[in-house]
Amino acid sequence: QVQLVESGGGLVQPGGSLRLSCAASGSIFRINAMGWYRQAPGKQRELVARITSVGYTNYADSVKGRFTISRDNAKNMVYLQMNSLKPEDTAVYYCHADLWSTGSRWYTDYWGPGTQVTVSS
Repeated sequence: QVQLVESGGGLVQPGGSLRLSCAASGSIFRINAMGWYRQAPGKQRELVARITSVGYTNYADSVKGRFTISRDNAKNMVYLQMNSLKPEDTAVYYCHADLWSTGSRWYTDYWGPGTQVTVSS
């Protein structure tokens, strides 16, 4: 079995920073892309940032220049450094991995349970 677990969410004032972490564990053979998505109340889940196994990244326009995604392939971890946070960044943030588990024939989408980020004064 495979698990993704996020950490690092919380309450922060506008203009502040947070760093999210996500650890993938279990019967992992290989991980392709990893990423962060978010879902605000009443809205659809949206891509925030994504990083491939070789480090190519892409970001939502709304977070470019403020958020940075990175990963540690040796530890099966992905991070999201969030700076200059705005109230509209408030959402539940989900970790995603395109992951090939041992015993499977190919890659499958895996999701973490989510971590709440609230930006408010």
